[in-house]
Amino acid sequence: MPAVPAPTGDDSAAQSNVTASAGAPAPSASSLDDEGDVAADYIEELLDICDLDGDIDIEVIDGRAYISVNASGDSNLRILSRPDTVAALQELTRLAVQTKTGEFSRLILDVGGSREQRQRELEKLVDDAVAQLDAGSDAAHLEPMSSYERKLVHDIVAARGLTSESEGEGRDRHTVVSRG
Repeated sequence: MPAVPAPTGDDSAAQSNVTASAGAPAPSASSLDDEGDVAADYIEELLDICDLDGDIDIEVIDGRAYISVNASGDSNLRILSRPDTVAALQELTRLAVQTKTGEFSRLILDVGGSREQRQRELEKLVDDAVAQLDAGSDAAHLEPMSSYERKLVHDIVAARGLTSESEGEGRDRHTVVSRG
């Protein structure tokens, strides 16, 4: 398989929307637009090398660039939409952005709706944790997951009126759900 080239050029098909972020200082909207553009260029070249069809959208939400790759139902893009593959592509894309911009990237990559699917899976995990609490457990320990996924779980848990915290280190870091 040929090496994936470093990002170059400008992707005129990429669209960028900026939403103001709250809280800690975040990268400027301009630097996040640049990050999204570099990431879109990198993904576009990867798709070309792999002869895959996909449309790339860029959004900036809460101080983070979100890159979405989507295609019509008959596309071969599903090859890249497995969660482990998306996670690996996200890390490669972050490295490409960091190499080009010299700045750490927190971008999120979604391929073919994989993030939405994972959101539903995380909601199911929280449902199972709630069932454990309803059955008398003091706490329910979820599987280890990325910091981004743990944040999503914390948000789901909070929306259901429960509490959660992250425990463990490195690859064993996981979320514990409790009633409070």
